[in-house]
Amino acid sequence: MIPDTMKKGLLVVKSSLLLGLFFAVAAVAQTQQPTAPSAAAPLVVQGLGETTAPVGGAWQFHTGDDPAWASPTLDDSKWEGIRVDKPWGEQGHFGYTGYAWYRRHIDFVAVPGAAPDLAMLLPRVEDAYEVYWNGEQVGHVGKLPPDPVWFYQSPAHTFGLGKVRSGVLAIRVWKAPYASFDTGLTGGLFGVPLAGSPEAIGNQKGLHDYVWLRNRQYTFALDLLYGLVFVLSLLAWLRDREQKLLFWMAIFALAPVLQTILFGIHLPVAFRWTMGLAQPTFAQQDVALWFLLLYLLKLDNRPALVRWTRALAWVSFTATCLDGVLTMFNWGGQHVRLLQLGDGVFTTVFTVVEIFPLILIPFAFKKRLDLSRWLVAILAFTTEMVETLRIALEQGSRFTHWTIGDKLSAPLFFVNGNPFSLRTISATLLFIAIVYAVYRYSIEQSERQAALDQEFKSAQELQRVLVPETLPALQGYAITSAYRPAQEVGGDFFQLISNPDGSALLLLGDVSGKGLKAAMTVSMIVGAARALAETSDDPTGILVGLNRRLCNRLGGGFVTAMVLRLEADGECVLANAGHLPPFLNERELDVAGALPLGIVGNATFSTSTFHLAVGDRLTLYTDGLLEARNRARELYGFERVRELIATRPDATMASDAAVHFGQEDDITVLTISRLATGVESTTSLSAPTLVASVA
Repeated sequence: MIPDTMKKGLLVVKSSLLLGLFFAVAAVAQTQQPTAPSAAAPLVVQGLGETTAPVGGAWQFHTGDDPAWASPTLDDSKWEGIRVDKPWGEQGHFGYTGYAWYRRHIDFVAVPGAAPDLAMLLPRVEDAYEVYWNGEQVGHVGKLPPDPVWFYQSPAHTFGLGKVRSGVLAIRVWKAPYASFDTGLTGGLFGVPLAGSPEAIGNQKGLHDYVWLRNRQYTFALDLLYGLVFVLSLLAWLRDREQKLLFWMAIFALAPVLQTILFGIHLPVAFRWTMGLAQPTFAQQDVALWFLLLYLLKLDNRPALVRWTRALAWVSFTATCLDGVLTMFNWGGQHVRLLQLGDGVFTTVFTVVEIFPLILIPFAFKKRLDLSRWLVAILAFTTEMVETLRIALEQGSRFTHWTIGDKLSAPLFFVNGNPFSLRTISATLLFIAIVYAVYRYSIEQSERQAALDQEFKSAQELQRVLVPETLPALQGYAITSAYRPAQEVGGDFFQLISNPDGSALLLLGDVSGKGLKAAMTVSMIVGAARALAETSDDPTGILVGLNRRLCNRLGGGFVTAMVLRLEADGECVLANAGHLPPFLNERELDVAGALPLGIVGNATFSTSTFHLAVGDRLTLYTDGLLEARNRARELYGFERVRELIATRPDATMASDAAVHFGQEDDITVLTISRLATGVESTTSLSAPTLVASVA
């Protein structure tokens, strides 16, 4: 039996032990989790001199706006405490935009003999803000509403606070409304401010800028390479406009350079203009990549794919340009919800079309491509997949709370402070692969062009062999001729073949088309005409023989031609196959027409006869003279031809007139003048050296 007094004693002991245990646990808990100091209590910053001191701890924070909150006498003890080393979106104010104020009571204590003035370094702040020291504004970055101005990732700024003294530092911040890709975790200060002497703060700002530059060495070096590739590709394309791959290579390489200029070097350009100008560059890079893939993967010979590429290119450019225009509006006004909706719609459009390479690349599976081209295809697929996923997952992330998009942009490792993310690595590898593939493509094109040039030379040499380089003299006649091909070799031709009896056959014609194919047809015609002339001097017979040989061999083309038999006494017999009638002096002859050669196998041709008297001049020409065009796209035309012939020019003068007007097709002109008895016959031939034999 325990006495009552002992029971009471034991109860007191137990109560004391329990109470002691409670206070002990409370003391331990307080030791392990100290509460943040009240921001209302001044922060003492000592030792100001050659070094800087952080102005951290808990600041007073309040959303909303009232200019009176800058006053040093304001009672802010009821405001909430907040850290300044990370944005307010991560500290209970997720997705908040608009005004908010930071305040900090500070007692600055300088080292004896230190500089009497005080300065402050304020790291990145989103977006526009004003800084107040003891109620007076000491600086600002950007401009607050109603017409706000802010910058893309504004760098650290310094502010002078005057003489060293105690007071209240207040920062008035305005956060712009979120765009479609924002997470809602930003806003306000991103780092702890530093205080110190102006010299110490200046040194700290220099160090800050140095670190920023060092961490972007790789980006700037890569952009220099992009810039070099842009210049080289552009110059190469300007030398040969047919090399469209080089044009798109230049456009592709220019895009990241423009993006770095707008985003990466802290230009003092308002955010609305930075984004407005930058948006089209995203489409520029995407579209250029699509066309590079078309040419590198040998898909440019598929009309449907080319049409789809062009159509989606317009869609992408239109969407990004319209999205860029939206950013140039006042996002501090009353229509911000409508602007955000438009931003989301346009971003969705150009994000969807970004998957086009994923559709384009499978079409190349049946192609026999070398390793360099397949590397481009694989890396383009990977890069576009990463970029499309990143952009798609970032859209509306402040509502979905997805963080995968940010992780795709997060650094995997650092080299000398330079971050390397999956995006950086894949984009670098793609750039290297494209440059190498374009280099290989250029080599192939050079070899192909060299082979083509050799074919042209062979065609020229063939023409030289088939046609003599000089014209025979015809007794009683003065003959001038001029030939001006539009390309290296042409489709116009003429032949002058003298007979033992003093007569001569003259053949003039024009093959449809220009270039190598036309020149090869000319070679065939010249050879056939010479063979026919050995057995007959009948103009219609020669045309019938040529027509029979040309049918079904011109691939849908045709040949206009006329054959003239010229007698020593001036009698002329002319057969025409769809060619322009000649001029006799100033009058165009009325000759019987017929179909051109090579269209109908059993075509027939009729003859016209006329006489050349002494002093008469016969002028024959091809349609290149008639179809010359000036810069205003006016045709030389029949009227000008009549006026030209009326001046009785020789062949060189007539052809030069058309060339100076604006040559577009091969030009051939011949003049035949009847001479008086006893006047010496002459011949004159004007033509480029390598193709003189054609004339």
